[in-house]
Amino acid sequence: MIDAFTKVFPLLPGPLRTLAASAHGLTLRSWRYGRDHTALVLDAAQRESWSPEQWRQWQEARLAHVLRRAATRVPFYRQYWEGVVGRPLSVAGQAVPGEQAADGRKAGDCPWLELQNWPLLEKEEVRRHPRLFVADDCDTRQMYREHTSGTTGTPMDLWWSRDTVRRWYALFEARWRVWHGVSRYDRWAIFGGQIVAAPDRRKPPFWVWNAPMRQLYLSVYHLAPDLARFYVEALRRYRVVYLYGYTSALYTLAHDVLDQGLSVPDLKVVITNAEPLSEHQREVIGQAFACPVRETYGMTEIVTAAGECEHGRLHLWPEVGIVETRPLANSAGSELICTGLVNADMPLLRYRLGDAAELAPPAEHCPCGRRLPVLRRLEGRSDDVLITADGRRIGRLDPVFKGAMAIREAQIVQDAPEAVRVLVVPARGYTAADGEEVRSRLAARLGTAVHVTVEVVSAIPRAPNGKFRAVVSRLVPRRE
Repeated sequence: MIDAFTKVFPLLPGPLRTLAASAHGLTLRSWRYGRDHTALVLDAAQRESWSPEQWRQWQEARLAHVLRRAATRVPFYRQYWEGVVGRPLSVAGQAVPGEQAADGRKAGDCPWLELQNWPLLEKEEVRRHPRLFVADDCDTRQMYREHTSGTTGTPMDLWWSRDTVRRWYALFEARWRVWHGVSRYDRWAIFGGQIVAAPDRRKPPFWVWNAPMRQLYLSVYHLAPDLARFYVEALRRYRVVYLYGYTSALYTLAHDVLDQGLSVPDLKVVITNAEPLSEHQREVIGQAFACPVRETYGMTEIVTAAGECEHGRLHLWPEVGIVETRPLANSAGSELICTGLVNADMPLLRYRLGDAAELAPPAEHCPCGRRLPVLRRLEGRSDDVLITADGRRIGRLDPVFKGAMAIREAQIVQDAPEAVRVLVVPARGYTAADGEEVRSRLAARLGTAVHVTVEVVSAIPRAPNGKFRAVVSRLVPRRE
């Protein structure tokens, strides 16, 4: 039903699309915001001053609940643990640390109460058997279903209870909005991956207004230099206060704004999501919209999240999940392994996100005064690195494109250990010297054994969900 509606929606007349989007907005608003919303937001703000010890105690208590529920109520995990211990598990027979279970067993006899005893979880396992991860006392028909295509186009289904949805969006409000002086009551615009107009459409609107959410939903599939002025006019017409969305889409529009000298309305902030934000992209977006640009980090699976404060540092949200790191071979960053704490009805434990990052030491403090952990650097997907014939993994490639080169966007593609292509969409004034500068910078990082070529293209294809991938490795890296 959802897929059928998605196909029909872009073909509807403008007024009917607005009506349909607003009807959906009413449903979303009822799921996201209950009577306790303000209290949940205030609680989240209060926790920002907690000490590491307070967070440790809070996480341990929540984790104990999630682990017990996963081991006894979630079919995928229950089957695993029954195979490990050789007997059925029952809710009544659970023990908590320091207590004796009803059947005489002690907590030490319950290996599922220790996180390190749980196996790593791959995304593909969740994609193949999503319902096996839903607790057996939940009815998915009464839950919110989130369907995501992922960057590879492989679909994934996730289910959230109403409580999970409301707790998540309270954190969203507290740390992706309030930090930057905006709220859900402000008019805002979002660039997202839903198709809101026929892809071959060349006349506006390329957007739809969702009145209950006060949201202007903008298509990422129609961004082009000759259409940029229509997007800017829409921002002004709908009196948008702030922008939110895919980094690549915001950067593309910002590039056109600067290139064409377009006059944009006053905005309080531009908030990026779903894709890493390079310093070059931050500079261009900030210059175009004349306001702060803030990065966010999160995913549909809700196993970790982070928001950037006014001092430019990404702060992790400990309520969302426990983050473990595993070193990556030949890389300064670490792979993130995350255990979700918000969604106890579809818990994902020790989940391999495929992202690489560097965490700051626990003692590092931010000038903003918040005591939330700092995520020092996001490196993007751990699989989207270049792998040389001698086994080196090369990431952090955005410096290759720094400077005043006339390039709209670029993508690095590796087809073989000894061959890398750079797809370049030229901007006004582009010359062969720009392409050679990119080629030589990348070659300097990869070494002489890797042949680097530059290909000028008219556009770079997006993933099925509209996201842009700066690095695409067609090699299959060995899991460390």
